[in-house]
Amino acid sequence: MKKLSDKLKEMGVGFTFPIEIKNEAGNETYCEESDGCWCKSEYDSSGNETYHEDSNGYWHKSEHDTAGKETYFENSYGRKTGTPRSAKTCEGKVVEVDGVKYELKTINN
Repeated sequence: MKKLSDKLKEMGVGFTFPIEIKNEAGNETYCEESDGCWCKSEYDSSGNETYHEDSNGYWHKSEHDTAGKETYFENSYGRKTGTPRSAKTCEGKVVEVDGVKYELKTINN
């Protein structure tokens, strides 16, 4: 991944370190230090971190239930706990009714 500081330099945009970007909820989505270290994160609508990646090559992703409890975790070291949401649904599976095939889709309430 190209560092944000490199992109800003290319565009001629002035900046100071650390570069910190937060989403509307105040969660940090990107941070870069003057030594070149960076990290980026993604969050679900409840503010739970769902993905994290850093300049050392480490990453992790997770899923949470409606109460915010972590239900799935996986990282770049091969650690996995829980069951991903995609494995718990019939999303994408095809069923046939009276000779007509239908692909199932999850509907979120």
